[in-house]
Amino acid sequence: MNSKKLNIGLFGFGTVGSGLYDVLKRINSKNVEIKRVCVRNLSKPRNADVAFTDNADDIFNDPEINFIVELIDDADAAYTIVKRALQSGLPVVSGNKKMLAHHIEELIDLQARYNVGLLYDASACGSIPVIRNLEEYYDNDLLTSVKGILNGSSNFILSKIFNENMSYDNALKLAQDLGFAESNPSLDIDGWDSLFKLIIITVHAFGLYVAPEKIFTYGISNMGDDDIRFANEKERRFKLVAHVEKLKDNRLIMSVMPQLISRNKYIYSVEDEFNGVVIKGLFYDKQFMFGRGAGGYPTGSAVLSDITACLYDYKYEYKKRNDSQLPEYTTDHSFRVYYRYSNLSDLALLNFESISEEYKSDKYNYVIGRVSLQSLLDVNDELRKRNIFIAAYPND
Repeated sequence: MNSKKLNIGLFGFGTVGSGLYDVLKRINSKNVEIKRVCVRNLSKPRNADVAFTDNADDIFNDPEINFIVELIDDADAAYTIVKRALQSGLPVVSGNKKMLAHHIEELIDLQARYNVGLLYDASACGSIPVIRNLEEYYDNDLLTSVKGILNGSSNFILSKIFNENMSYDNALKLAQDLGFAESNPSLDIDGWDSLFKLIIITVHAFGLYVAPEKIFTYGISNMGDDDIRFANEKERRFKLVAHVEKLKDNRLIMSVMPQLISRNKYIYSVEDEFNGVVIKGLFYDKQFMFGRGAGGYPTGSAVLSDITACLYDYKYEYKKRNDSQLPEYTTDHSFRVYYRYSNLSDLALLNFESISEEYKSDKYNYVIGRVSLQSLLDVNDELRKRNIFIAAYPND
């Protein structure tokens, strides 16, 4: 297929879509061209020498278009586009991690049924090729965990707080001013973006799909000055960490939450809008992948990498999904946390198995104790609503 020209029907011309356009123009590719772009608002001015439309049929009915790239924010619309592309026998690249996190099992089946490829490396960590690495180089039972910083916006905020002593509010505003965070930043700072990426990564790392609502997800929006001071006193930093780990009895745990990270950890030094992923195995210990996780050019170049792979008929094989010994997802696992709360009813929300440290004052209360993932999941929504902050607190 590498001698064939790809005429792309592109959906979306925002930061990543326009970034892809600029990257293609810069490299002057002879066998990849954006033929037409479908956007929501045709009247918006765009500096691009390409045909625009607001009707998806104009792309799907164009006989010259033989490849679809979907780079839009709307997960429902993205699902419709990707499904239609696969059913039409058109290979497709998608960047919509929310859509993939909800529909990936169905889309895997559609790929097989219509014998056509769907690639989405760009959906997980921007410029870091984590999915293809998990597919090609970690396709055995030696893999034990994948954890890391999967969201550049929240990491930028935390970097400003711990490196420049910014307040949380000022760091968030700066991230918004620079375009790293949206005007409604909940997707990033409350952990949802990291969750969707973690679900996709887990499919490729361990072969198992776990629905979003089954995974404990908690972000940094409730973090306050007292929490920051606690971290500094312990010579640690808060990082928003997505984590999947296979336990000894072939059970799998997953979570997205802040962690108090010590200096000896790789992700301690991942700063600003960068992402960092630590892959751990039984015999090769830890391997670290680092790169820009957001932005038009880094993500656009990752999309181009997916497109180029399709030139050579590359497809994900999902080998681990065919394993007869798939791990079993569980929330029956306890670990140490830092838990800052306001009153006794907040403390009563969680069923602590043990408490090793406790502090109370007029304005600031916390406990250090062990709690299970299931007990956190049971009160996940309530934890977000109250003046509470919780973070995993590893022993090392």
